[in-house]
Amino acid sequence: MTTNTSDPGLTLTSPADILAAVPYLVGFHPTDSLVVVGLTGRGRTQVAVRWSLPFPAGALAPLGSLFAREGVTRIVVVGYGTGERVTPAVDEARAEAAKAGVQVEEALRAHESRYWSYICDIPGCCPPQGTPYDPVASRVAAEATVRGMVALPDRRALEHTIAPATGPVRVAMRRATAEVVAEVRAGLAAAGRSGAGADAFARDFVDRGLARVQAALAVHAGGGRIDDAEAARIGLDLAVIRVRDEAWTLMEDSHTGLWKDLMRRLEPRFAPPAATLFAMAAWLGGDSTQATIALERALAIDPGYSMANLLMHALQSLLSPGTLSGRLPTPAELDTAMGAPHAGWLLPLLALLDQEPQAHPAPCSLTPT
Repeated sequence: MTTNTSDPGLTLTSPADILAAVPYLVGFHPTDSLVVVGLTGRGRTQVAVRWSLPFPAGALAPLGSLFAREGVTRIVVVGYGTGERVTPAVDEARAEAAKAGVQVEEALRAHESRYWSYICDIPGCCPPQGTPYDPVASRVAAEATVRGMVALPDRRALEHTIAPATGPVRVAMRRATAEVVAEVRAGLAAAGRSGAGADAFARDFVDRGLARVQAALAVHAGGGRIDDAEAARIGLDLAVIRVRDEAWTLMEDSHTGLWKDLMRRLEPRFAPPAATLFAMAAWLGGDSTQATIALERALAIDPGYSMANLLMHALQSLLSPGTLSGRLPTPAELDTAMGAPHAGWLLPLLALLDQEPQAHPAPCSLTPT
């Protein structure tokens, strides 16, 4: 499922306009998909939601709440693929719209450069063999491009834009990570894994991690990029819940640059926190397509990663990012709630240190995106 709600203001007046706009609204040219576009005003787009076909039962149930929250009064529905696969999905979307009291302005099926309307049955207007269309040669496509919107060839191309770094970058990060892991292991050995020494090590580790997160955000805000050693250290820092939650509470959509960079550079076992933080930042910016891809990566590495599962559930439920971000504590409230750092805080990090380095897992789809 993909939801984009950053109102691009495209005006749709015909099936050709709709089909030209959809790739820009979801970020890529969809296949085997159902797309629901919410409209307000005089045909202006407000929200676009996409599911891969087939989708699980009940996947469309949150649409009513989305329509109400976004002020959607009319929708257009587009299914991509064969009639056998698309028609039941379109029927379900129309049923959900009826429950919500939202008008279905148009319902289309697109396949192999032709489209069919579920609304129009006039042969002269909507022939049974379908109507040819070109999503590229369109006023709407030109308008979207001028607005800075991008439609990549497919979802895989979008995945590639945030894929793990390879080549010399990967080699350098692997080396930097090994050095930082050795430093932490040496510190742990000197402090011991329990007792006063371990507690003191944990306090120092958390204090340094909190400072590093703040400094890294400042560097990226100024257009800079942290070096490999610092990136590797933050990868280890984020394994500690208190450090990760500091980044979570400070979250702004402008932070996507840092978390995207770290998600791509970090070694796999250290990547889930950065991937989930990137997903939150992307979601805040209205791009749940990239948010979902990042969460899939986090959960492919660690299926039990609770922060990623929480955010994935929010995306599947079509919640507003404000629903979650408005409930986040401040750093001071985190300090009050969690108390003083102690050696137990390092247990998630210790588990990762004991893991062998691994290759990046192949992308997988854990949600109907």
